Amino acid sequence: MFNINKITCIDDLRKVAKFKVPRMFYDYMDTGSFTESTYRANVADFQKLKFLQKVARDLSNRSIKGKLLGTEYAMPLALAPTGLTGMQRADGEILAAKAAERFGVPFTLSTMSICSIEDVAENTTKPFWFQLYVMKDRDFMRRLIGRAKAAGCSALVLTLDLQVMGQRHKDIKNGLSTPPKPTMLNLLDLLRRPEWCWHMSKTKRHSFGNIVGHVSGVADTSSLASWTADQFDPQLNWNDIAWIKEVWDGPLILKGIMCKEDALLAHQHGGDAIVVSNHGGRQLDGAPSSISALEPIVESLAQHGSEMEVYMDGGVYQGQDILRAKALGADGVMIGRAFLYGLAAFGQAGVEKALNILANELDVSMAFCGHTQLDQVDRAILLNPDSIKV
Repeated sequence: MFNINKITCIDDLRKVAKFKVPRMFYDYMDTGSFTESTYRANVADFQKLKFLQKVARDLSNRSIKGKLLGTEYAMPLALAPTGLTGMQRADGEILAAKAAERFGVPFTLSTMSICSIEDVAENTTKPFWFQLYVMKDRDFMRRLIGRAKAAGCSALVLTLDLQVMGQRHKDIKNGLSTPPKPTMLNLLDLLRRPEWCWHMSKTKRHSFGNIVGHVSGVADTSSLASWTADQFDPQLNWNDIAWIKEVWDGPLILKGIMCKEDALLAHQHGGDAIVVSNHGGRQLDGAPSSISALEPIVESLAQHGSEMEVYMDGGVYQGQDILRAKALGADGVMIGRAFLYGLAAFGQAGVEKALNILANELDVSMAFCGHTQLDQVDRAILLNPDSIKV
């Protein structure tokens, strides 16, 4: 029914994903909190930034390669940590990690993944990143970090903006659960998604692989729900980072930074990189877009002599968005929904398709702006770089 060769943009993948995935999991992927104003602003503010076209330049020998934490990748982009990825497609985290490895960018595994750290490590050959939530159970956190080290993870991404859960209306209305509860509405919805059901029937991975069986008293999904609801630590503060750095003893990326003050605190507490992120508009509705928060943070860190790398996520659906982020000082970007649409639509091939679409759009747009090397791009390629200032 759907021909992957006819897919030309990320939105094409989104439409296929919406057709194939059960409603509760599609809505979990493609939703924001409260009124979703920040979720929408993440995309809209990118579109406000216009390019200054340059012509009659030698555009041969172009390169969109970039370095993240000292490693060169096919482009300066990482797959962001996304929860329940294995519910968009059976074994989703494994498939996405394999696609990222094949393309040449890092994959980040979420604490709240369906496939475990060990699952992904067993099915890939290159190091991936691991994302950590701060839990009240510090012994579990220590063991989780130890498992990431044993799996050869090359960076730890510490998410700082989920001390409390943002209210996502669609998740509440859909009764989101993993796996779906056998209600009449859910069963009718599943009947409309035969491909999804067929793939799910072929895997044993249907719950949170990093948690179930690794925590005392959590042996199945029913006991998991109460445990996770109580575990996100509202007392998380900057002093906790020293302990995490000591246990991890490797490159540390701090995710969820949205203001200059927090960026400087991240620098002071030893972060190797930060991610300017509003959690895809899924936490504080009414917050500014990630792209509008980026440049002031980059400038502030430079003024204080910080050499931390700065990434951003939120609203990156086009290669042009990567170019805009680079122009405003980002060292790289992370994508969540853009690769999830591909995964939900066509599995591993869909993620590879998404990455190729973004790379092609980035390369062509960079050329139209008169550049051949992505690492030489700056705000001069933008006609109106100040148009998104808050």
